[in-house]
Amino acid sequence: MTPASHPAERAFVWLGGAVFVAALAFCAYSYLVCWASPLGCTIIAGGGTLPPRRGWPSAAVDMGLFSLFAAHHSLFAHEPIKTRLARIVPNRLMRAVYVWTASLLLVLVCGLWRPIGFDLYDVTGWGAIAHGAVQIAGVLVIASSVRAIDPLELAGIREGAGAGTLQITGPYRWVRHPLYFGWMLAVFGTAHLTGDRLAFAIISSAYLVIAIPWEEQALMRSTPDAYRRYKQQVRWRVVPYLY
Repeated sequence: MTPASHPAERAFVWLGGAVFVAALAFCAYSYLVCWASPLGCTIIAGGGTLPPRRGWPSAAVDMGLFSLFAAHHSLFAHEPIKTRLARIVPNRLMRAVYVWTASLLLVLVCGLWRPIGFDLYDVTGWGAIAHGAVQIAGVLVIASSVRAIDPLELAGIREGAGAGTLQITGPYRWVRHPLYFGWMLAVFGTAHLTGDRLAFAIISSAYLVIAIPWEEQALMRSTPDAYRRYKQQVRWRVVPYLY
């Protein structure tokens, strides 16, 4: 793929990377701060607050929001959609458009999240330290996985030099999708589990599990022999010895 060379294209690509980082930061803020409170901190575009709603009705709204976020990945992976997009979006900007879309939808999910508002448990003392260790381990797995991929490539800023090849270093030697494993450790490992944190952890992790077969089918089409050998070498998809 030819890298973006026009100043406007470079600005679009780099701004998309900044929006990507900002969206992740907003998601982390929502998880760590907003969803630690029964009222949350849900906002609307006008700057006001949405009236608090609790329980399953809120969970249904939140699931719908996340489904909207998840749907874009399937659309971008669908060949007819990719073909139509290629008519209006230069191939060199396709990854940046994907990053822009995903980032803005993630902001939408967190910004319009409806509070569920109950506590399951709040561990203190040594138990909290153990939970913190699990979350830190998850963040380290994510960081190691991203480093193997190339952070700038993930943010849509740089086209991967190794496109079409497989990463089998670092945590990719343990499971085939270590990013997802690290994510699950981070979102489920909290010492203070609220209804909102549990809902976000379950919904996001369920989407990742559902998406894995689609991703692996795409990898089998692009690198059939290499990925077949990789699957034989690394048996587990996400959780070692379980899945």
